[in-house]
Amino acid sequence: MNTRIKKLREQSLNAINCISPERALLMTEFYKSDEAQMVSTPVKRALSFQHFFTNKKICINPDELIVGERGPAPKSCPTYPEICIHSLDDLKILNERNKVSFKVDEETFKIYEESIIPFWTGKTNRDKLIGNMTPEWLNAYEAGIFTEFQEQRAPGHTVLGKKMFQRGFLDVKKDIATAIEALDFFNDNEAYDKQEELKAMDIVCDGIIHFAERHAEELESLAKTEKNTERKAELEQMAKVCRRVPANAPETFHEALQHYWFIHLGVISELNPWDSFNPGRLDQHLLPFYEKEVKTGELAEDSMYELLHAFWIKFNNHPAPPKMGVTAKESNTYTDFCLINMGGLKEDGSDAVNDMSYIILNVIEEMRLLQPSSMVQLSKKNPDRFIKRALRIVKTGFGQPSIFNTDAVIQEMLLQGKSIEDARNGGCSGCVETGAFGTENYSLSGYFNLAKILEITMNNGVDPRKGKLIGLQTGELSSFKSYDEIFAAWQKQVKHFADIKLRGNNVIERLYATYLPVPFLSVLVDDCISKGKDYNAGGARYNTSYVQGVGLGSLSDMLASIKLNVFEKEMLSLTDLKKAMDANFEGYDQLRSDLIYKTPKYGNDDDYADDLAIDIFETFYEAINGRPTAKGGVFRINMLPTTCHVYFGNIMAATPDGRLAEMPLSEGISPYQGADTKGPTAVVKSAAKIDHLRTGGTLLNQKFSPQFMDDEAGITQVMNLVRSYFRMDGHHIQFNVVSADTLRNAQKNPEAYKDLIVRVAGYSDYFNDLGEDLQNEIIRRNEHTDF
Repeated sequence: MNTRIKKLREQSLNAINCISPERALLMTEFYKSDEAQMVSTPVKRALSFQHFFTNKKICINPDELIVGERGPAPKSCPTYPEICIHSLDDLKILNERNKVSFKVDEETFKIYEESIIPFWTGKTNRDKLIGNMTPEWLNAYEAGIFTEFQEQRAPGHTVLGKKMFQRGFLDVKKDIATAIEALDFFNDNEAYDKQEELKAMDIVCDGIIHFAERHAEELESLAKTEKNTERKAELEQMAKVCRRVPANAPETFHEALQHYWFIHLGVISELNPWDSFNPGRLDQHLLPFYEKEVKTGELAEDSMYELLHAFWIKFNNHPAPPKMGVTAKESNTYTDFCLINMGGLKEDGSDAVNDMSYIILNVIEEMRLLQPSSMVQLSKKNPDRFIKRALRIVKTGFGQPSIFNTDAVIQEMLLQGKSIEDARNGGCSGCVETGAFGTENYSLSGYFNLAKILEITMNNGVDPRKGKLIGLQTGELSSFKSYDEIFAAWQKQVKHFADIKLRGNNVIERLYATYLPVPFLSVLVDDCISKGKDYNAGGARYNTSYVQGVGLGSLSDMLASIKLNVFEKEMLSLTDLKKAMDANFEGYDQLRSDLIYKTPKYGNDDDYADDLAIDIFETFYEAINGRPTAKGGVFRINMLPTTCHVYFGNIMAATPDGRLAEMPLSEGISPYQGADTKGPTAVVKSAAKIDHLRTGGTLLNQKFSPQFMDDEAGITQVMNLVRSYFRMDGHHIQFNVVSADTLRNAQKNPEAYKDLIVRVAGYSDYFNDLGEDLQNEIIRRNEHTDF
């Protein structure tokens, strides 16, 4: 890391996260215009995109090599009033909250009060969304049965495929023109709609090209007054790059990075997709440019590293858009989940690890930034050297990169009906979610609280927190005469709430297709142009909507407790157990001890509890998987929480496993915090018993003592653990290498641990930025010191 990069990195780390009203003002200005009233919705969205990129402030930071910011400055974050409007109270909370705050100046408060709020109140997609949900949906949402991502964020998770590194937007415009010429107005009753969508796609291509040209003009202007000859030459070269890309396909390493970055800004400015668009398999995309320039001596290796370092900083300049309410509770972080993929397999099925894979790992280790996130795709065909290199970064306590099973990911996609080529070109984004890169719309619909549904079952359909009947009346506790009967009642409730959620999501998908098409994102994803159909309306080759199950480990332990202690040992009745839970186990110390220490727990390779985890998984799978979506795709499941396991636990009373009220649930498919007492091998054996291949991703978190991975022997043991888990078709694993004592000290003395980074769920974050409940949850995770 040279002096320039150190300076840019420090500037990025020290920049203050703040709200910029710029985008909201420009959107309001355009939507008020006569032009906006005279065109179709897709064209309106395209013209608003063009209006934004024509009028937004151009920001070129001193000494940077890759240009372009979503806001007027680094860490200056826009809002998206088309989706949801922040009230003045919301802005005050964002400005004042202790964790993940966004500073809001007086001018921004004034702009919102006088212009943005008056215009958008009652017009946002969130207004439409809430207004179209049934009372059953609203009750379940309020109770914490499920969350809804699209309440404050647009559909996301799509990843860039290799095509856009090989083509420019002038090439794309030719494809659009060809598609328009092929429209059949005599026999296709959708021809007009397709024409409007294709017109919109053409407009956004012009918009992003013009945005790059505006940067070129600014760079040329800066070069004219620059006194330093070396910087003057850099500015002139950067201007040339912006004149070429993204209008044309990139030809150099620098052009490839700048080309992608303009595309990235286009996607995250059009709407705020959950999660941020990303370049996916960056080592594959950059390899041809590396081989052309660095290996032939046209680009010095240190210059290549400098460009990559500068590229990393651009990601770190862009915090996730501010979240409020439940959305903040499920995922309150600055991280926007741009997950760089490395390794895996080539399209022909051969080992894809290459020189760029190792170069990018070097960059990740040296930059040590939260964004972009990183992962390695690990196939049985990849060399041990590759995974060991990744683990040497993991052992530093950075939490990156996470590790994914390429062979399982490909099988998952094949089972979903994708071609072998598209599956091999794909990978994972966000936390752990599987998708075909450049060809699929795969988005998350929200989290599903499997454990809360047992609480509803044990209260005969009533949410005890609200005293409101929200579920099916499946019977009083005294009516259940066997474990099978109460489990069957829980299954009925799962199907009931799954129906409510999926009905709501089909409405939500139509709202986005109707009111918020994304023509820019559409031009990047096959086959939207050939179909003349928007990404949000089913234009992609594949369309998948995921529902994320939360609390597998916790619920397995709860059911094991009921089965063993109530119906097999007959220690107490269900009614008596419920009384102890209602008392939060006060006065029931011995009972709680038996529930915690004398009852089988998931995560210890104990079939008694693990078989129940399989039953839970199968029930969730049957309730969701394969059901049709409004985009013409299907709903599928994955198992991850982000930080929603904390929120879901917070709205629950004490549970049959001895867990106290308001404590977090287990995260991902990990055991409940502290319940795994037989070591990491037992954990992966338990986790492997569910069928990962029928999901779109599972998340397994493990914590190791830093001393364990101090030497080569420790790294080899962890590598063997990963390889073994992946041979059992495990999807993903990630590690926190930090001691509980360090974390406790950081809680007490945050000023001394400003740089402490931990793995949360599918992402890393600064420990100081986490809420106390989440900090405590990470501390409670079992710290493995040996196998």
